[in-house]
Amino acid sequence: MKFTVTRNSLLSELNLAQGVIEKKSTTPILSNILIETAGDHLDITASDGDITICCGCFAAVAEQGAITIAARRLFDIVRLLPENSEIEMSMLENGWMELRSGNSHFKIVAVPKDDYPVIPETAPTIAAIPGSILERMIHRTMFAITQEESRYSLNGSQLVLQPDAIQMAATDGHRLALVGKSMEISGIDGEVRALIHSA
Repeated sequence: MKFTVTRNSLLSELNLAQGVIEKKSTTPILSNILIETAGDHLDITASDGDITICCGCFAAVAEQGAITIAARRLFDIVRLLPENSEIEMSMLENGWMELRSGNSHFKIVAVPKDDYPVIPETAPTIAAIPGSILERMIHRTMFAITQEESRYSLNGSQLVLQPDAIQMAATDGHRLALVGKSMEISGIDGEVRALIHSA
C-alpha cells in the first residue's frame, strides 16, 4: 500500500472521524481507523460499534491496499505538519506504516484490515433532503431527547418523510418537540419513518 495525499485533505477527513472514534473502548481495534485505497481515492472508515462514518478524499495511489491505524495518533501527526504539504504514506514489510512529509518522517504501528469489524452495507437512497433543513430540525428537537441510555426509543428523533412534507419529533417523556416543513420530496410514495439516534 502506497499513496500520496495533501495534508489539508487528509486532516479534514481525519477530523470528521474523530467524532466517532472510541476514546476508551473495550474493543481496542475501534480506536483505529480503516484506510483503504480505491483507484485515485482514499477511503477512511471509523466506528464505535454503534455509529460508523465513511469519508474520503483524492489521493495519488501507487499501490492498492487496506490497513488500520491508531486514529488519534495519525490525527495528531497530520495536524502538526505544514499546511498544503504533501504526505506520502507507505506500508512497510514489518507491519508498520511509514509517513513522510518534507523533512518529517514517522512510523506508525498498523493492524491488518481483517481485525476490523465488518461494516454493514448501506441501504439504497430513497430521498434527498437539503442539509440546512435537516440541521434546523435537529437543532429544534434535540432539547427534548432523553439522555437515559436505557430508553433507547426515546434516545433520538423520529423523522417522518411524506411526498409533500417532512417532520421530526422528539420526547423524553416530559417534553415534546415537533417541527415540520411542507416541501416536495421526490422518490417518496407513501410515508417513511426512521429513528435517528442522538449520538
